[in-house]
Amino acid sequence: MCGIVGFAAKRADGRRQLGRLVAPMLDCMGDRGPDSAGLAVFAEDGDPRLYRYSLFSEGGADWDGLAGRFPDARVDAIGRCAVLSTAAAPDQVGRALAAQPEPIDTFGHGRRMRVYKDAGHPRELIAAYRLDRVQGSHCVGHTRMATESAVTPAHSHPFTAGADFCLVHNGSISNPWQIRRRLRRFGIDFDTDNDTEAACRYLQWRMSEGATIEAAIADAFGDLDGFFTLLIGTADRLVLVRDAFACKPAVAAETDDYVAIGSEFRTLAHLPGIEHANLFEPAPEEIYSWNVPASAGRAAEGGA
Repeated sequence: MCGIVGFAAKRADGRRQLGRLVAPMLDCMGDRGPDSAGLAVFAEDGDPRLYRYSLFSEGGADWDGLAGRFPDARVDAIGRCAVLSTAAAPDQVGRALAAQPEPIDTFGHGRRMRVYKDAGHPRELIAAYRLDRVQGSHCVGHTRMATESAVTPAHSHPFTAGADFCLVHNGSISNPWQIRRRLRRFGIDFDTDNDTEAACRYLQWRMSEGATIEAAIADAFGDLDGFFTLLIGTADRLVLVRDAFACKPAVAAETDDYVAIGSEFRTLAHLPGIEHANLFEPAPEEIYSWNVPASAGRAAEGGA
């Protein structure tokens, strides 16, 4: 049993208050997932020419030394996480990380996406990484109750694959090793033995082959065994889908100001205007997709 949360702010004031609105959602889902938590935030600030690499170190990382390996780099560190901003390509950054004396994990990268995740109760993550202060257009979060793999920061959600692509999952994929063997034939590597990573990399692989996100999800209905609710974030989309059985709960709410998603209604109950929201339970195998523009000048739009 895990908890998922998602939020897309349609207006500028909601984007400035993203953390204040989402942190209680993540905390509330601590009952469903007390082992670890994570949040992927799609920010609007910064130079669009730069990548943001979301990094993690158990301790002792020389963040300034890492930034010094690139002429345009800056590192913003908080807790055990850091965001490296640089125009350097992923393979260049990978080589620089491999040369560091202390192990550093990469939790994701993209022009807009920042990923914060760690072991412990969601409340601890919120405090350690000041998630109640983050700003951005949309976010995807998760609270984990581990059932099939280790409790570590790397095994926490969200999982990422490719630039500005992340996924959280409530449920269980029963054929992850079959999916892994298939993807490894295409040179795709894995960071953990978590079943959600298999689903994440499967979808990104299908998209890298030219499929739209909707077509990739349609393929997943046939290729992924098990039961699942998936929430996906990209640079400009928020996508929600449940499997054919729809036994893993989800509820969505939409107003003129936001789209909000949670595993249970109580995670949405504090949101302003929730009493007037369009509330619904996502239908089985129905793809719900909202466009989230980088600028708040246009409202997020979409749906089933």
